[in-house]
Amino acid sequence: MAVQQPASHILRPTSLADIGSISTWGLDGLSGLKWEVDAKTAVFTSLALVLSLLALEQAVYRSKKAHLPGAKWTIPVIGKFADSLNPTLANYKKQWYSGALSCVSVFNIFIVIGSSNEMARKILNSPSYAEPCLVMSAKKVLLPENWVFMHGKAHVDYRKALNVLFTKQALSIYLPIQERIYRKYFSKWLAVKESRQMMLPMRDLNMETSLAVFVGDYLTEAERQEINDKYWLITVALELVNFPFAWPGTKIYNAIQARKTVMKYLMRASATSKQRMLDPTAEATCLLDHWVRAMLAARGAGDDAEEQRRLLSREFTDKEIGLVILSFLFASQDAMSSAIVYAFQLTADHPEVLAKIREEQYRVRGNDVDAPLTLDLLDDMVYTRATIKEVLRLMPPVIMVPYLTTKAFPISQDYTVPKGSMIIPAFWNSLHDETCYPEPDAFKPERWLPGPDGSEPLAETKPQNYLVWGSGPHKCIGVQYASMHLTATLGTASVLMDWHHDRTNDSDEVQVIAAIFPKDGLHLRFSPRAPPS
Repeated sequence: MAVQQPASHILRPTSLADIGSISTWGLDGLSGLKWEVDAKTAVFTSLALVLSLLALEQAVYRSKKAHLPGAKWTIPVIGKFADSLNPTLANYKKQWYSGALSCVSVFNIFIVIGSSNEMARKILNSPSYAEPCLVMSAKKVLLPENWVFMHGKAHVDYRKALNVLFTKQALSIYLPIQERIYRKYFSKWLAVKESRQMMLPMRDLNMETSLAVFVGDYLTEAERQEINDKYWLITVALELVNFPFAWPGTKIYNAIQARKTVMKYLMRASATSKQRMLDPTAEATCLLDHWVRAMLAARGAGDDAEEQRRLLSREFTDKEIGLVILSFLFASQDAMSSAIVYAFQLTADHPEVLAKIREEQYRVRGNDVDAPLTLDLLDDMVYTRATIKEVLRLMPPVIMVPYLTTKAFPISQDYTVPKGSMIIPAFWNSLHDETCYPEPDAFKPERWLPGPDGSEPLAETKPQNYLVWGSGPHKCIGVQYASMHLTATLGTASVLMDWHHDRTNDSDEVQVIAAIFPKDGLHLRFSPRAPPS
């Protein structure tokens, strides 16, 4: 019989009176023992375990950090999460200017930021070491099989097949659709006489333009509006840092439900287009039709067909097509909305620039503001295109694009990014480098124009600095479409409307969502402009 011990003591195996009767110290023997632990011991044991884990967390962070600029210690568990809930451009700049490489930790995710042009380009052009992840929640929202997360040959082949969507022939189909929607929205804006926030109305213009160009009339008006509303939930969930779990009520959960709704409509549109395009006399009226028609044509090509035809000839499923358009919508309604907002704000704040745009627009349009746009006319809009390029340089919509290291990445001679770390190329420093952009914080479209003697402008001599569209295998596939859209929007607006910027204390402050926007939402007043006599 066991010797009774006071309740305040721990009963140990060696204090048992019948210890000799235990024949084995295996599981059967131990199962017969009775242990008693007092509350004080439990508290101290738990505390010791927690302190050990916290010490381990700090040790791991310090080991990964090495000599990089960044906090010497990380806040337990959450790291810089609190700062990331309300990110500011000023705080980001402080991080970017701290060194070519720097680091932070958020929820035990170790993040290395490449701020110099060399480091940013190295990240973007090293697919064997890092793959795009956009943000940690992106694969949950956009689905891991989405083409934007592919890498290697699979991604290269996919991208080559999609290039058919942005040829001159394709762009010429999209342009009349775009112009029709611009004019529709400009009429709406002119109907409102007072000043109002324009960030969301400009996003609406982008979303309707994108849906009309990408899927045409395969959606009803109600479905377009639902997608517009739902997609905002996707945008806010793709901020750089968010609560990491898809629990009901969280941004990520809401975005996943929104994606399910959007994909339902896009997959149905794909199936309908496939049926309609079987008729060889049916006209391709949107990007989706153009893609399906190209697939059908590729299947009829011979064995000696060029590579793009070979890549297009396979059957892209409705889900694959839907995911591609889902990714196009993300880029077009997010980054493009930022660009349009800043294009209107900067031209309102610099009337001398807007005057030059108008002069060019009247000239290339032959003073006919109702003449339909063509690709040739857009090519002649040299100053307008330079203005758009300067808007994107000065206020780049996307300031960084997160990647994830797939293995240890020796990014410099004295530092290797650990496997499984987030590594982020930041673009601001490259686009505000005074060695190729003198007075980098000034808005000067002229910096992109040839000199009086026809010489190449300094800004064009270092194209590696212009990282607005990214670089490497994941460079934006829709550069030509986006540039055309922005140029056409601003050019058409300039001949139809005047606009006045009602500045606030937050006009020059930057709100960072997935892209950047003026913190005050951009307050504008519009008035109609008489055509030239």
